Amino acid sequence: MGIVVMNTTAFDGQWTRKVIERLGFGTAQGSSSRGGLRGLAVMAKRIEEGRDCAFTIDGPRGPRYVAKPGPVMLARRTSCPVMVFHAGTEHGKTFEKTWDHFLLPRPFSRAVIVFARPIEVPSDADASVLEAKHAEMQKELERVRDIAEGWFVFGEEARDAYRSEFGK
Repeated sequence: MGIVVMNTTAFDGQWTRKVIERLGFGTAQGSSSRGGLRGLAVMAKRIEEGRDCAFTIDGPRGPRYVAKPGPVMLARRTSCPVMVFHAGTEHGKTFEKTWDHFLLPRPFSRAVIVFARPIEVPSDADASVLEAKHAEMQKELERVRDIAEGWFVFGEEARDAYRSEFGK
């Protein structure tokens, strides 16, 4: 099985769970609003088993692009870094009536995924360190989102600058 994804325990989450699992990923049931600690415990166990885990960083209800603390808490518990990324597409349909403005890429549209550098969280981190790491995660989310969403508007010179920043 592939990456383990945090999935809501709400009724509609059972549909997304089936899709996630059909695509070959695992699920941990919980979210920032329901059963999150239980979901984090499952994810910690999966990481101990050698699996990777993933979150929708802004949770199941948002606000849009505002990071929840779960990834930082999991990183402290497992000593695994937080990897923040954002995907951008050249063309797509945005559903503006959804809380997250869901974006459905058009067929054959180009896409880019931009990753931030890993965010390490010490296993002995106190509340102030956790708060600082959460703020760092939020800042990196905003940075990679701006790059990914602007990628196809940027000129080649700007793209080359970002590539060199990330060593590619």
